[in-house]
Amino acid sequence: MPVAVTTKKEDKAELLKRGEQLKRDGIVIRTYGLWKTYIMGDQEIHAVCGCDLEIKRGEYVAIMGPSGSGKSTLMNLIGCLDTPSAGLYYINGNLVSEMSDDDLARIRNKEIGFVFQTFNLLPRATSLHNVELPLIYAGMGADARIAKAKLAMKSVDLEERMYHKPSELSGGQRQRVAVARALVNNPSILLADEPTGNLDTATGNEIMGLFERLHQQGNTIILVTHEHDIALHAWRVVHIRDGKVERDEKIR
Repeated sequence: MPVAVTTKKEDKAELLKRGEQLKRDGIVIRTYGLWKTYIMGDQEIHAVCGCDLEIKRGEYVAIMGPSGSGKSTLMNLIGCLDTPSAGLYYINGNLVSEMSDDDLARIRNKEIGFVFQTFNLLPRATSLHNVELPLIYAGMGADARIAKAKLAMKSVDLEERMYHKPSELSGGQRQRVAVARALVNNPSILLADEPTGNLDTATGNEIMGLFERLHQQGNTIILVTHEHDIALHAWRVVHIRDGKVERDEKIR
């Protein structure tokens, strides 16, 4: 198993300097030798193996690989939903390993917007209330958060469905609500995990059209998928296999 990179006192100035340079270069995601190892009984399972990845502000990147390739684990690390076993990870120039739990919670709430395959909506809440949730966690007042949530709903063309519950919406509409919720805090990164996995082809294409529009508006989008045709909607595809970056190609 690799040894985790430490941040000794004599190294911290250099690490801080590196983070500041990443900010100046417009790099929102940067990993150096990132590993994630799980202990299963007497076995070590290396899900991510020394991954080096750089994503700049405004890019539209697909992370693609078959089941078991490590792409979902990498997504969890990028989204600060899990911690690496070794290596360094900077988000917006900030070294994740030096962050407190409160800092990480703020990153997940404000810096990254998450869109999942299963939508993850509260079934008894209206669409508008689902979109409001990140703002409630952020402590925003009712009037301000309702106004922001309505704008987010409008941005995904669902202003006429604000007061409908998830059960009253189609699959594509539910995913649009999830996208609006991800956007409501104006995050620097939109992270989508198999966002079309539960949708039919036509509806999936509609959602991918929405992502393309959001990218054109300046959003940084990271899309995790195992589907080749979905990955081709991005402008760059990072191929993951056996926990490693196998190939990184710009396609537009």
